[in-house]
Amino acid sequence: MLSQFTKEFNYNFKLAAPVILGMLGHTFVSFIDNIMVGQLGTAELAAVSLGNSFMFIAMSIGIGFSTAITPLVAEADSAHHFANGKSSFKHGLFLCTVLGILLFLSVFVAKPLLYVMKQPVEVVELALPYLNLVAFSLIPLIVFQAFKQFSDGLSMTRYPMYATILANIVNVVLNYMLIFGKFGCPELGIVGAAYGTLVSRFVMVAHLWWLLTKKEKSKAFVTHIKFFILDKLMLKKIIGLGTPSAMQMFFEVAIFTAAIWLSGLLGKNPQAANQIALNLSSMTFMVAMGLSVASMIRVGNQKGLHQYFELRRIAFSLFLLAILLAICFGAIFFIFHNELPKLYVDFDDSKNLIDNTEVVSIAAKLMIAAAIFQISDSIQVVVLGALRGLQDVKIPTIITFISYWLIGFPVSYFLGKSDAYGSFGIWLGLLAGLTTAAILLYIRFDYLTKKLILSNTKH
Repeated sequence: MLSQFTKEFNYNFKLAAPVILGMLGHTFVSFIDNIMVGQLGTAELAAVSLGNSFMFIAMSIGIGFSTAITPLVAEADSAHHFANGKSSFKHGLFLCTVLGILLFLSVFVAKPLLYVMKQPVEVVELALPYLNLVAFSLIPLIVFQAFKQFSDGLSMTRYPMYATILANIVNVVLNYMLIFGKFGCPELGIVGAAYGTLVSRFVMVAHLWWLLTKKEKSKAFVTHIKFFILDKLMLKKIIGLGTPSAMQMFFEVAIFTAAIWLSGLLGKNPQAANQIALNLSSMTFMVAMGLSVASMIRVGNQKGLHQYFELRRIAFSLFLLAILLAICFGAIFFIFHNELPKLYVDFDDSKNLIDNTEVVSIAAKLMIAAAIFQISDSIQVVVLGALRGLQDVKIPTIITFISYWLIGFPVSYFLGKSDAYGSFGIWLGLLAGLTTAAILLYIRFDYLTKKLILSNTKH
Protein backbone atom coordinates (compact mmCIF):
# COMPACT_ATOMS: atom_id res chain seq x y z
CA MET A 1 0.00 0.00 0.00
CA LEU A 2 2.72 2.44 1.08
CA SER A 3 4.95 1.46 -1.85
CA GLN A 4 2.56 3.07 -4.36
CA PHE A 5 3.55 6.41 -2.78
CA THR A 6 7.20 5.75 -1.86
CA LYS A 7 8.09 4.57 -5.40
CA GLU A 8 7.52 8.18 -6.54
CA PHE A 9 9.98 9.60 -3.96
CA ASN A 10 13.01 9.28 -6.20
CA TYR A 11 11.47 11.12 -9.17
CA ASN A 12 9.79 13.71 -6.93
CA PHE A 13 13.05 14.48 -5.22
CA LYS A 14 14.95 14.65 -8.53
CA LEU A 15 12.46 17.22 -9.78
CA ALA A 16 12.35 19.15 -6.51
CA ALA A 17 16.07 19.08 -5.57
CA PRO A 18 17.25 21.76 -8.03
CA VAL A 19 14.26 23.95 -7.07
CA ILE A 20 15.10 23.45 -3.38
CA LEU A 21 18.75 24.36 -3.98
CA GLY A 22 17.68 27.40 -6.00
CA MET A 23 15.23 28.51 -3.28
CA LEU A 24 17.84 27.86 -0.59
CA GLY A 25 20.12 30.04 -2.69
CA HIS A 26 17.77 33.00 -2.18
CA THR A 27 17.66 32.32 1.56
CA PHE A 28 21.36 31.65 1.69
CA VAL A 29 22.00 35.17 0.41
CA SER A 30 20.21 36.53 3.48
CA PHE A 31 21.85 33.88 5.73
CA ILE A 32 25.31 35.12 4.63
CA ASP A 33 24.19 38.76 4.97
CA ASN A 34 22.89 38.03 8.50
CA ILE A 35 26.02 36.22 9.66
CA MET A 36 28.36 38.87 8.21
CA VAL A 37 26.23 41.76 9.47
CA GLY A 38 25.79 40.05 12.87
CA GLN A 39 29.55 40.50 13.37
CA LEU A 40 28.96 44.29 13.35
CA GLY A 41 26.45 44.19 16.27
CA THR A 42 22.82 43.43 17.24
CA ALA A 43 21.51 46.85 16.07
CA GLU A 44 22.90 46.19 12.58
CA LEU A 45 21.35 42.69 12.54
CA ALA A 46 17.99 44.15 13.63
CA ALA A 47 18.31 46.84 10.88
CA VAL A 48 18.80 44.24 8.14
CA SER A 49 15.81 42.37 9.59
CA LEU A 50 13.65 45.50 9.53
CA GLY A 51 14.76 46.50 6.01
CA ASN A 52 14.17 42.97 4.74
CA SER A 53 10.71 42.88 6.32
CA PHE A 54 9.56 45.37 3.66
CA MET A 55 11.40 43.38 1.02
CA PHE A 56 9.78 40.08 2.03
CA ILE A 57 6.32 41.54 1.53
CA ALA A 58 7.21 42.89 -1.93
CA MET A 59 9.05 39.67 -2.88
CA SER A 60 6.12 37.51 -1.78
CA ILE A 61 3.80 39.39 -4.13
CA GLY A 62 6.26 39.13 -7.05
CA ILE A 63 7.22 35.50 -6.48
CA GLY A 64 3.61 34.48 -5.78
CA PHE A 65 2.43 36.18 -8.97
CA SER A 66 5.14 34.53 -11.09
CA THR A 67 4.00 31.02 -10.04
CA ALA A 68 1.08 31.41 -12.49
CA ILE A 69 3.56 30.78 -15.33
CA THR A 70 4.55 27.24 -14.19
CA PRO A 71 1.21 25.34 -14.42
CA LEU A 72 0.38 27.01 -17.79
CA VAL A 73 3.77 26.07 -19.27
CA ALA A 74 3.60 22.55 -17.71
CA GLU A 75 0.15 21.96 -19.24
CA ALA A 76 1.27 23.28 -22.66
CA ASP A 77 4.43 21.13 -22.46
CA SER A 78 2.57 17.86 -21.72
CA ALA A 79 0.12 18.68 -24.56
CA HIS A 80 3.07 19.55 -26.94
CA HIS A 81 1.59 23.00 -27.62
CA PHE A 82 4.55 25.32 -28.30
CA ALA A 83 2.54 28.45 -29.17
CA ASN A 84 0.59 28.32 -25.90
CA GLY A 85 3.77 27.76 -23.90
CA LYS A 86 5.61 30.66 -25.52
CA SER A 87 2.63 32.96 -25.09
CA SER A 88 2.32 32.02 -21.38
CA PHE A 89 6.00 32.75 -20.86
CA LYS A 90 6.11 36.03 -22.81
CA HIS A 91 3.06 37.51 -21.11
CA GLY A 92 4.28 36.27 -17.73
CA LEU A 93 7.68 37.92 -18.31
CA PHE A 94 6.02 41.20 -19.32
CA LEU A 95 3.78 41.23 -16.24
CA CYS A 96 6.64 40.30 -13.89
CA THR A 97 8.80 43.14 -15.27
CA VAL A 98 6.01 45.67 -14.76
CA LEU A 99 5.32 44.26 -11.28
CA GLY A 100 9.04 44.42 -10.34
CA ILE A 101 9.15 48.14 -11.20
CA LEU A 102 5.88 48.84 -9.32
CA LEU A 103 7.06 46.95 -6.22
CA PHE A 104 10.39 48.80 -6.20
CA LEU A 105 8.52 52.13 -6.32
CA SER A 106 6.10 51.00 -3.56
CA VAL A 107 8.90 50.05 -1.17
CA PHE A 108 10.68 53.31 -1.97
CA VAL A 109 7.56 55.35 -1.19
CA ALA A 110 6.74 53.29 1.95
CA LYS A 111 10.11 53.98 3.64
CA PRO A 112 8.82 56.78 5.95
CA LEU A 113 6.53 54.16 7.57
CA LEU A 114 9.62 52.88 9.40
CA TYR A 115 9.49 55.97 11.63
CA VAL A 116 5.79 55.54 12.40
CA MET A 117 6.05 51.87 13.41
CA LYS A 118 7.58 52.45 16.89
CA GLN A 119 10.73 50.55 15.97
CA PRO A 120 14.04 51.26 17.79
CA VAL A 121 15.41 54.57 16.35
CA GLU A 122 19.03 53.42 15.92
CA VAL A 123 17.72 50.41 13.98
CA VAL A 124 15.56 52.56 11.65
CA GLU A 125 18.46 54.90 10.83
CA LEU A 126 20.67 51.99 9.86
CA ALA A 127 17.86 50.32 7.87
CA LEU A 128 16.98 53.25 5.54
CA PRO A 129 20.16 53.45 3.35
CA TYR A 130 20.20 49.62 3.21
CA LEU A 131 16.59 49.55 2.01
CA ASN A 132 17.19 51.99 -0.89
CA LEU A 133 19.54 49.63 -2.70
CA VAL A 134 17.84 46.36 -1.79
CA ALA A 135 14.49 47.75 -3.02
CA PHE A 136 16.01 48.36 -6.48
CA SER A 137 17.15 44.71 -6.59
CA LEU A 138 13.45 43.71 -6.65
CA ILE A 139 13.38 44.44 -10.41
CA PRO A 140 16.02 41.85 -11.46
CA LEU A 141 14.74 39.42 -8.80
CA ILE A 142 11.17 39.32 -10.15
CA VAL A 143 12.32 39.19 -13.80
CA PHE A 144 14.47 36.22 -12.74
CA GLN A 145 11.36 34.63 -11.19
CA ALA A 146 9.56 34.76 -14.56
CA PHE A 147 12.44 32.88 -16.23
CA LYS A 148 12.66 30.48 -13.29
CA GLN A 149 8.95 29.58 -13.25
CA PHE A 150 9.01 29.08 -17.02
CA SER A 151 12.06 26.84 -16.70
CA ASP A 152 10.33 24.85 -13.91
CA GLY A 153 7.22 24.48 -16.11
CA LEU A 154 9.36 22.72 -18.77
CA SER A 155 10.70 20.47 -15.93
CA MET A 156 14.15 22.08 -16.51
CA THR A 157 14.59 22.78 -12.82
CA ARG A 158 18.42 22.60 -12.82
CA TYR A 159 19.19 25.85 -14.66
CA PRO A 160 17.70 28.36 -12.17
CA MET A 161 19.72 26.49 -9.53
CA TYR A 162 22.99 27.09 -11.43
CA ALA A 163 22.18 30.79 -11.78
CA THR A 164 21.39 31.06 -8.05
CA ILE A 165 24.64 29.33 -7.05
CA LEU A 166 26.64 31.79 -9.19
CA ALA A 167 24.70 34.71 -7.63
CA ASN A 168 25.55 33.41 -4.14
CA ILE A 169 29.26 33.28 -4.91
CA VAL A 170 29.15 36.85 -6.27
CA ASN A 171 27.19 37.98 -3.19
CA VAL A 172 29.60 36.42 -0.66
CA VAL A 173 32.68 37.90 -2.37
CA LEU A 174 31.15 41.39 -2.67
CA ASN A 175 29.86 41.24 0.93
CA TYR A 176 33.31 40.40 2.23
CA MET A 177 34.89 43.21 0.20
CA LEU A 178 32.28 45.90 0.89
CA ILE A 179 30.98 45.22 4.44
CA PHE A 180 34.47 45.00 5.96
CA GLY A 181 36.41 47.10 3.39
CA LYS A 182 38.76 44.38 2.10
CA PHE A 183 41.04 44.44 -1.02
CA GLY A 184 41.17 48.23 -1.05
CA CYS A 185 37.34 48.64 -1.13
CA PRO A 186 35.55 51.19 1.08
CA GLU A 187 34.18 49.82 4.40
CA LEU A 188 30.43 50.31 3.90
CA GLY A 189 28.92 48.18 6.72
CA ILE A 190 25.36 47.04 6.02
CA VAL A 191 25.16 49.18 2.84
CA GLY A 192 27.93 46.92 1.49
CA ALA A 193 25.61 43.93 2.02
CA ALA A 194 22.93 45.74 -0.02
CA TYR A 195 25.36 46.35 -2.93
CA GLY A 196 26.29 42.64 -2.85
CA THR A 197 22.62 41.64 -3.08
CA LEU A 198 21.89 44.10 -5.92
CA VAL A 199 24.79 43.10 -8.17
CA SER A 200 24.29 39.36 -7.56
CA ARG A 201 20.63 39.58 -8.64
CA PHE A 202 21.50 41.18 -11.99
CA VAL A 203 24.13 38.47 -12.53
CA MET A 204 21.48 35.82 -11.74
CA VAL A 205 19.03 37.00 -14.45
CA ALA A 206 21.71 37.36 -17.12
CA HIS A 207 23.14 33.91 -16.39
CA LEU A 208 19.78 32.09 -16.43
CA TRP A 209 18.76 33.73 -19.73
CA TRP A 210 22.12 32.76 -21.25
CA LEU A 211 21.73 29.13 -20.06
CA LEU A 212 18.20 28.85 -21.51
CA THR A 213 19.34 30.20 -24.92
CA LYS A 214 21.89 27.35 -25.08
CA LYS A 215 19.33 24.54 -24.61
CA GLU A 216 17.38 23.07 -27.53
CA LYS A 217 14.17 22.66 -25.48
CA SER A 218 14.01 26.27 -24.27
CA LYS A 219 15.91 28.29 -26.91
CA ALA A 220 12.91 29.07 -29.14
CA PHE A 221 10.91 30.26 -26.10
CA VAL A 222 13.45 32.77 -24.76
CA THR A 223 14.71 34.29 -28.02
CA HIS A 224 12.88 36.59 -30.49
CA ILE A 225 10.37 37.69 -27.87
CA LYS A 226 8.06 40.37 -29.23
CA PHE A 227 7.77 41.94 -25.79
CA PHE A 228 5.16 44.63 -26.49
CA ILE A 229 2.84 42.68 -28.82
CA LEU A 230 0.37 41.48 -26.24
CA ASP A 231 -2.79 39.38 -26.24
CA LYS A 232 -5.49 40.66 -23.84
CA LEU A 233 -6.92 37.19 -23.19
CA MET A 234 -3.54 35.74 -22.18
CA LEU A 235 -2.80 38.75 -19.94
CA LYS A 236 -6.18 38.24 -18.26
CA LYS A 237 -5.52 34.53 -17.79
CA ILE A 238 -2.13 35.09 -16.11
CA ILE A 239 -3.45 37.96 -13.98
CA GLY A 240 -6.42 35.74 -13.01
CA LEU A 241 -4.11 32.92 -11.89
CA GLY A 242 -1.25 35.09 -10.62
CA THR A 243 -3.15 37.56 -8.44
CA PRO A 244 -4.68 34.99 -6.04
CA SER A 245 -1.32 33.15 -5.89
CA ALA A 246 0.39 36.45 -5.03
CA MET A 247 -2.23 37.10 -2.34
CA GLN A 248 -1.76 33.60 -0.83
CA MET A 249 1.97 34.15 -0.53
CA PHE A 250 1.45 37.71 0.71
CA PHE A 251 -0.90 36.60 3.53
CA GLU A 252 1.61 34.03 4.72
CA VAL A 253 4.75 36.17 4.40
CA ALA A 254 2.96 39.18 5.91
CA ILE A 255 2.24 37.32 9.15
CA PHE A 256 5.94 36.45 9.46
CA THR A 257 6.72 40.11 8.73
CA ALA A 258 4.21 41.15 11.38
CA ALA A 259 6.24 38.94 13.74
CA ILE A 260 9.32 41.07 12.91
CA TRP A 261 7.41 44.27 13.70
CA LEU A 262 5.83 42.88 16.88
CA SER A 263 9.33 41.81 17.99
CA GLY A 264 10.54 45.36 17.32
CA LEU A 265 8.00 46.60 19.88
CA LEU A 266 9.78 44.42 22.47
CA GLY A 267 13.21 45.96 21.61
CA LYS A 268 16.25 45.45 19.37
CA ASN A 269 17.40 42.17 21.00
CA PRO A 270 14.04 40.35 20.62
CA GLN A 271 14.00 41.67 17.03
CA ALA A 272 17.49 40.32 16.30
CA ALA A 273 16.53 36.96 17.94
CA ASN A 274 13.38 36.79 15.83
CA GLN A 275 15.50 37.40 12.72
CA ILE A 276 17.79 34.46 13.61
CA ALA A 277 14.90 32.02 14.18
CA LEU A 278 13.13 33.29 11.05
CA ASN A 279 16.23 32.88 8.91
CA LEU A 280 16.85 29.31 10.11
CA SER A 281 13.22 28.22 9.71
CA SER A 282 12.98 29.86 6.28
CA MET A 283 15.75 27.53 5.10
CA THR A 284 13.76 24.42 5.94
CA PHE A 285 10.67 26.10 4.45
CA MET A 286 12.53 26.36 1.12
CA VAL A 287 12.79 22.55 1.04
CA ALA A 288 9.00 22.34 1.38
CA MET A 289 8.72 25.11 -1.21
CA GLY A 290 10.76 23.02 -3.66
CA LEU A 291 8.40 20.08 -3.12
CA SER A 292 5.51 22.50 -3.64
CA VAL A 293 6.87 23.42 -7.09
CA ALA A 294 7.32 19.70 -7.91
CA SER A 295 3.73 19.21 -6.76
CA MET A 296 2.54 22.04 -9.03
CA ILE A 297 4.45 20.66 -12.07
CA ARG A 298 3.37 17.03 -11.62
CA VAL A 299 -0.27 17.82 -10.83
CA GLY A 300 -0.30 20.27 -13.79
CA ASN A 301 1.04 17.51 -16.09
CA GLN A 302 -1.52 14.93 -14.90
CA LYS A 303 -4.31 17.50 -15.27
CA GLY A 304 -3.20 18.07 -18.89
CA LEU A 305 -3.43 14.28 -19.43
CA HIS A 306 -6.80 14.00 -17.55
CA GLN A 307 -5.37 11.22 -15.37
CA TYR A 308 -6.99 12.07 -12.05
CA PHE A 309 -6.34 8.81 -10.16
CA GLU A 310 -2.64 9.17 -10.94
CA LEU A 311 -2.83 12.84 -10.02
CA ARG A 312 -4.06 11.97 -6.51
CA ARG A 313 -1.51 9.19 -6.00
CA ILE A 314 1.39 11.42 -7.09
CA ALA A 315 0.16 14.32 -4.93
CA PHE A 316 -0.08 12.05 -1.86
CA SER A 317 3.44 10.76 -2.47
CA LEU A 318 4.64 14.40 -2.35
CA PHE A 319 2.66 15.13 0.83
CA LEU A 320 4.20 12.08 2.51
CA LEU A 321 7.74 13.04 1.48
CA ALA A 322 7.18 16.57 2.82
CA ILE A 323 5.98 15.24 6.20
CA LEU A 324 8.96 12.88 6.59
CA LEU A 325 11.45 15.66 5.81
CA ALA A 326 9.63 18.06 8.17
CA ILE A 327 9.94 15.56 11.03
CA CYS A 328 13.72 15.37 10.41
CA PHE A 329 14.08 19.18 10.39
CA GLY A 330 11.92 19.54 13.50
CA ALA A 331 14.15 17.06 15.31
CA ILE A 332 17.32 18.97 14.29
CA PHE A 333 15.84 22.29 15.48
CA PHE A 334 14.77 20.72 18.75
CA ILE A 335 18.09 18.98 19.48
CA PHE A 336 20.29 21.95 18.51
CA HIS A 337 17.99 24.79 19.62
CA ASN A 338 20.71 26.21 21.90
CA GLU A 339 23.56 25.84 19.40
CA LEU A 340 22.15 27.10 16.07
CA PRO A 341 21.55 30.75 17.12
CA LYS A 342 25.22 31.03 18.22
CA LEU A 343 26.26 30.99 14.54
CA TYR A 344 24.89 34.51 14.15
CA VAL A 345 26.67 36.48 16.88
CA ASP A 346 30.25 37.11 17.92
CA PHE A 347 30.80 35.97 21.53
CA ASP A 348 34.38 37.35 21.44
CA ASP A 349 32.95 40.87 21.16
CA SER A 350 33.16 41.92 24.84
CA LYS A 351 31.42 45.27 24.20
CA ASN A 352 28.21 43.58 22.97
CA LEU A 353 28.43 40.41 25.07
CA ILE A 354 25.32 41.10 27.21
CA ASP A 355 23.21 41.89 24.10
CA ASN A 356 24.52 38.86 22.23
CA THR A 357 23.83 36.50 25.15
CA GLU A 358 20.25 37.78 25.45
CA VAL A 359 19.67 37.44 21.69
CA VAL A 360 20.85 33.80 21.72
CA SER A 361 18.71 32.84 24.73
CA ILE A 362 15.52 34.31 23.14
CA ALA A 363 16.33 32.72 19.76
CA ALA A 364 16.84 29.31 21.42
CA LYS A 365 13.25 29.38 22.75
CA LEU A 366 11.92 30.39 19.33
CA MET A 367 13.72 27.42 17.73
CA ILE A 368 11.50 25.10 19.82
CA ALA A 369 8.35 26.74 18.38
CA ALA A 370 9.92 26.49 14.89
CA ALA A 371 10.60 22.77 15.48
CA ILE A 372 6.90 22.20 16.26
CA PHE A 373 5.49 24.01 13.24
CA GLN A 374 7.75 22.30 10.65
CA ILE A 375 5.02 19.74 9.84
CA SER A 376 2.11 22.18 9.40
CA ASP A 377 4.32 24.56 7.40
CA SER A 378 5.38 21.78 5.01
CA ILE A 379 1.87 20.37 4.53
CA GLN A 380 0.25 23.73 3.82
CA VAL A 381 2.80 24.79 1.18
CA VAL A 382 2.94 21.43 -0.67
CA VAL A 383 -0.87 21.14 -0.77
CA LEU A 384 -1.01 24.73 -1.99
CA GLY A 385 1.35 23.75 -4.84
CA ALA A 386 -0.96 20.86 -5.78
CA LEU A 387 -3.97 23.21 -5.81
CA ARG A 388 -2.07 25.63 -8.09
CA GLY A 389 -1.34 22.69 -10.40
CA LEU A 390 -5.13 22.17 -10.55
CA GLN A 391 -5.37 25.93 -11.29
CA ASP A 392 -7.58 26.29 -8.23
CA VAL A 393 -6.50 29.60 -6.70
CA LYS A 394 -9.49 31.57 -5.41
CA ILE A 395 -10.73 29.44 -2.48
CA PRO A 396 -7.15 28.73 -1.26
CA THR A 397 -6.61 32.51 -1.11
CA ILE A 398 -9.61 32.86 1.22
CA ILE A 399 -8.33 29.91 3.30
CA THR A 400 -4.87 31.48 3.71
CA PHE A 401 -6.40 34.83 4.70
CA ILE A 402 -8.63 33.22 7.38
CA SER A 403 -5.79 31.02 8.74
CA TYR A 404 -3.11 33.68 9.05
CA TRP A 405 -5.05 36.86 9.71
CA LEU A 406 -8.25 35.83 11.52
CA ILE A 407 -6.59 33.08 13.57
CA GLY A 408 -2.76 33.39 13.55
CA PHE A 409 -2.26 37.16 13.89
CA PRO A 410 -4.64 37.77 16.84
CA VAL A 411 -2.89 34.95 18.75
CA SER A 412 0.54 36.49 17.97
CA TYR A 413 -0.66 39.94 18.97
CA PHE A 414 -2.18 38.99 22.34
CA LEU A 415 0.37 36.38 23.42
CA GLY A 416 3.34 38.40 22.06
CA LYS A 417 3.05 41.29 24.50
CA SER A 418 5.92 41.78 26.96
CA ASP A 419 3.61 41.03 29.92
CA ALA A 420 2.41 37.78 28.26
CA TYR A 421 4.78 35.33 26.51
CA GLY A 422 6.83 37.92 24.54
CA SER A 423 8.68 36.58 21.50
CA PHE A 424 7.55 32.98 22.16
CA GLY A 425 3.90 34.13 22.16
CA ILE A 426 4.39 35.73 18.72
CA TRP A 427 5.58 32.37 17.41
CA LEU A 428 2.66 30.49 18.98
CA GLY A 429 0.45 32.64 16.71
CA LEU A 430 2.50 31.54 13.68
CA LEU A 431 2.00 27.92 14.73
CA ALA A 432 -1.79 28.40 15.05
CA GLY A 433 -2.05 30.03 11.59
CA LEU A 434 0.08 27.42 9.79
CA THR A 435 -1.78 24.48 11.37
CA THR A 436 -5.19 25.89 10.42
CA ALA A 437 -4.00 26.49 6.83
CA ALA A 438 -2.61 22.95 6.53
CA ILE A 439 -5.89 21.32 7.62
CA LEU A 440 -8.22 23.50 5.51
CA LEU A 441 -6.09 23.34 2.32
CA TYR A 442 -5.87 19.55 2.59
CA ILE A 443 -9.67 19.29 2.92
CA ARG A 444 -10.00 21.46 -0.22
CA PHE A 445 -7.58 19.29 -2.23
CA ASP A 446 -9.28 16.09 -1.13
CA TYR A 447 -12.71 17.44 -2.12
CA LEU A 448 -11.60 18.70 -5.57
CA THR A 449 -9.71 15.59 -6.65
CA LYS A 450 -12.55 13.25 -5.58
CA LYS A 451 -14.93 15.43 -7.58
CA LEU A 452 -12.66 15.24 -10.68
CA ILE A 453 -12.43 11.44 -10.42
CA LEU A 454 -16.20 11.14 -10.00
CA SER A 455 -17.02 13.34 -13.01
CA ASN A 456 -14.41 11.47 -15.10
CA THR A 457 -15.87 8.03 -14.29
CA LYS A 458 -19.36 9.24 -15.26
CA HIS A 459 -18.25 10.22 -18.78
